Amino acid sequence: MASEEELFASVDALLNEEPHLPPPAERARLREAAGITQARLATALKTTTQSVKNWENGRSEPKPPRLDAYQRLLKGWAAKYPAPGAAPAVSAAATASAAPAASGVETASAPQAAAIPNSAPARPATPRPAAASRRPAAKNAAQPAADPRFPHGPLAVLDGDGSAYGIDGIVLDCPAATVVELVEWTLRESGLGAPRLHRNGKDSDPLIVLTAAAAVKLGLPERLEGHEQRRSLRLPEDHPVVKQVVKAKWRLTQRGFGPWARIYRKAQGRERQCVQLAVLSWDALDERSWPGVSEMEPADVARVLGVYAQRVITPRGSTAVAGLELMTALRPPTRAVRDGASGNWVPGHNPGSLGTEPLDPAPPEATPEHPVVVDSGWSGGFLNEEAYQWVRDVSLLNDEECTLPYAVGLDLNTAFLAAAARLVVGLSAPDHFHAPGFNPKIPGSWLVDLSHVEVDPRLPSPFTPDGTRPTGPAWYQTHTVAYAQELGYNVAPIEGYLRRETGAYLDPWHDRLKAAYVDTLADLGVTRELTDAEFLAAMERYKDVDPAMAAVLAAIKATVKGGIGKLRERPQGRKYKEGERWPALQRPTWRPDIRAAVISKARVNMHRKLRNMATMTGLYPLAVLSDCVVYPSPGDSPLHFLPYAASGKPQPGGFRLGPTPGLAKLEGVQSMLWAVDLMEQGYNPARHIKGGDAVLDEGE
Repeated sequence: MASEEELFASVDALLNEEPHLPPPAERARLREAAGITQARLATALKTTTQSVKNWENGRSEPKPPRLDAYQRLLKGWAAKYPAPGAAPAVSAAATASAAPAASGVETASAPQAAAIPNSAPARPATPRPAAASRRPAAKNAAQPAADPRFPHGPLAVLDGDGSAYGIDGIVLDCPAATVVELVEWTLRESGLGAPRLHRNGKDSDPLIVLTAAAAVKLGLPERLEGHEQRRSLRLPEDHPVVKQVVKAKWRLTQRGFGPWARIYRKAQGRERQCVQLAVLSWDALDERSWPGVSEMEPADVARVLGVYAQRVITPRGSTAVAGLELMTALRPPTRAVRDGASGNWVPGHNPGSLGTEPLDPAPPEATPEHPVVVDSGWSGGFLNEEAYQWVRDVSLLNDEECTLPYAVGLDLNTAFLAAAARLVVGLSAPDHFHAPGFNPKIPGSWLVDLSHVEVDPRLPSPFTPDGTRPTGPAWYQTHTVAYAQELGYNVAPIEGYLRRETGAYLDPWHDRLKAAYVDTLADLGVTRELTDAEFLAAMERYKDVDPAMAAVLAAIKATVKGGIGKLRERPQGRKYKEGERWPALQRPTWRPDIRAAVISKARVNMHRKLRNMATMTGLYPLAVLSDCVVYPSPGDSPLHFLPYAASGKPQPGGFRLGPTPGLAKLEGVQSMLWAVDLMEQGYNPARHIKGGDAVLDEGE
């Protein structure tokens, strides 16, 4: 029989434990009884509305110091609004001696364990006390998955306590203590992964994202340090974790164990054995593409990446890599065909894809260091299809423009994505022609003199990125030459590198990313049904509505720009020598001609809108940077100068506001007189417009 001292010691231990929050349903009841909205509570606790929702449905728990503040608030509400049928609260002074025992035995709810849903493919995870875990005290059952092979979604974020946070609030117990154990658990027990996006494609490998605590627990350094660029850093081959992976007969890709590490074995039949790891503290999620995500709670990181994976693709590298991977996933290079000789099904070319073998570009489509240029001694010039970077000469500003008080920037929503729609590109190798007749339906590169084309000097030239008039023959992509014809001028190509096999390769890529972009904006309150004034107001505040979804939107935009830029990835590293082949050239998606086609069409679309705006309103731009154009304005909104019909509807042909790719949004407002004064001093306002597309040069 226990002694009195032992019993008191046990009671004291209970008193010293961290107090538990009331059950999730009670938290919601107390907030509603107080008449406080989730958004208002989130503001008071300096967090997001989604976090409050997670606390109230048992998907996650707050951490100190927010936990302490939340507990204090709930205790205050509990005293004011006791549950129906509960005994009246007794004052602390009257029950000073009894309160500790009562609070430790009666009012403190027992820790509830979060278990793997019944649909888990293997043994259930071992429950652990919620008080010692950062996962929720109770977990709702997982929603039915579209593919029963992956009941827990495409990815999970692993924290240091073994909690693996998935989509829809799923939290799994991961017992792995090493990277090898983690890989085997992921493939055998986690139920993670995503089905293929095309019937001829491959399933997406599961992604495990490691927090800093999880990385340290698995034997990895919290940070990667070195003089190389962050994305180039890797664990040395003699690192214990790398040795463990190799000893267990797992493999790493040529990129090694870096911020994004792929660990795999040779596939057994149709079953892939591959896991993608991402280490948050190694800067796996670039702040430019995933703003604020690395600092979020694990459950919120899982939500951001999960939405992105469901709407775009499971990440397996930077957003630029994801953009390129999405192209291949939607246009797989092979399909199953029956071999006439053996009768067996074998891989065959998938029509409309880029195939399995890389193609060398035509010399003018390549970069100066490319082997086709260096080995051939090519000196005939190169395509210069780049985004606009132009500012109007100050001498071309009239008095009326100088007296307008504002300069308003219009940024086209994902202009390069809009240009990819119904874009016919070459699918085969280029053929060389001399003096070919121009055909706007044939994708390729044309050597033609467009210096005779007259353009209003208040507009940039549609044929050069800097907006200056061409001075002689140069190489242009098909859309640029076709626009010269559209303007009424004769074109007579001198040479051409043209492609016989063509197709709208980027159409499914465009459709999926457009849907992801529009759906994510709608989640943030920006919909097609809004009036122009409502749209501008919604765009001003959308980042504050839900930071997690705003991060998803930023990642989608970065996927578009990075994916297009990746089509012409340049060599990287100090050891590279001109004329050598670099790794990017080994993939079929190294296609600078397709990148040129997208940018050419986007620039032509921009110039067409500039011309229409001048015709309808008499307004001319001050500057254009990529997909952003700056106009002088009498007010601080584009509503002051955009063309509208008498009915109030926007005039077709010019710039229009809206959330759809290709439509415009307000980018920024500056004082017009201030801008003119600085331009007279050599200032280039185009360089200071947000949203530039330098990433279109190479991707990441």
